[in-house]
Amino acid sequence: MKADFSAIRSLCLLRLSAIGDVCHAVAMVQAIQKQYPDLSITWIIGKVEYQLLKHLPGIQFVIFDKSKGWRSYIQLRRDLQGQRFDVLLHMQVALRATIASLMIKARIRVGFDKARAKEGQWLVTNHAVEPLATPHVLDGFMGFAKAIGVEDLTPSWNIPVPQADTDFAKQLVGDDKVMVICAAASKAERNWLPERYAAVADYAITQGFRVMLCGGPTALEKNLADVIQSHSQQPLDNQVGKTSLTQLLAVLKQAKLVLAPDTGPLHMAVTQGTPVIGLYAHSNPGRTGPYLYRQYTVSVYPQVIAKQFDAPVKWGTRAKGEHLMVMIEVDQVKAQLDQFIKQ
Repeated sequence: MKADFSAIRSLCLLRLSAIGDVCHAVAMVQAIQKQYPDLSITWIIGKVEYQLLKHLPGIQFVIFDKSKGWRSYIQLRRDLQGQRFDVLLHMQVALRATIASLMIKARIRVGFDKARAKEGQWLVTNHAVEPLATPHVLDGFMGFAKAIGVEDLTPSWNIPVPQADTDFAKQLVGDDKVMVICAAASKAERNWLPERYAAVADYAITQGFRVMLCGGPTALEKNLADVIQSHSQQPLDNQVGKTSLTQLLAVLKQAKLVLAPDTGPLHMAVTQGTPVIGLYAHSNPGRTGPYLYRQYTVSVYPQVIAKQFDAPVKWGTRAKGEHLMVMIEVDQVKAQLDQFIKQ
């Protein structure tokens, strides 16, 4: 029997992480809000991701802090005590999300289709999205909106930031043509070589750009930025570790172009309408590339997969290896930069 979603009044969204994925989820949830403007929406989200999205309009957030271990589930039960939702959108394939979903009372529980409902998700849902053979992550998420009757699935984003953060970014960028390099991914193996970042930065400066390094406060990110600067022939504006997530979002909006591997800030830039040159070796850019700017992607993923597997692989298969990014050459990235400049 087909579920009727025309009369839903409350919805719970379960998507805990990561930064790139919650950026995709914003487009989905805002498509839902357009279709159902009076719908009460609660989003269960990770602690870090909340810092980026906490100003979203019309959404009640419940923070799930995975660092607390088993106590995080007890806290989630307490936070949701007395609440019952018409619909749960269970959008995370992970065992911790499956367990977390047991704390959520909902009549209709929507999960991925059979092929994608791993980590026990199929055990805690009673409705599935339509199967998709080769979806981008964002399109896969939009399947949840479609499943509850949303008709306009065109992605758009409205992620508000405090005015002070916008002012900060405008002052930092000024009237310059800025290219932001967000060099560090969550896993070091996905990072490009620092001397090659430096070579592209130097080339960009000859093309009239001011180059700014951005990223988080971890030692890995700071060290990577320092090494990039040491290899560069020109001074770079190093802002790594100096911005909050909402300040970084504002900076990405003011920038003309972003260069990054498969990492959260790459997808943050897309939400702001800023073109991205994405660098891919481990993951399929057809699935995780910068959604609106995949034409600028530099990818060696097909070559890597061809070397590692004799037969065709499943969509989204990750390539394995610590030195795959070395296959991306400086000239390939320069060519995409030239292509952007010509537009």
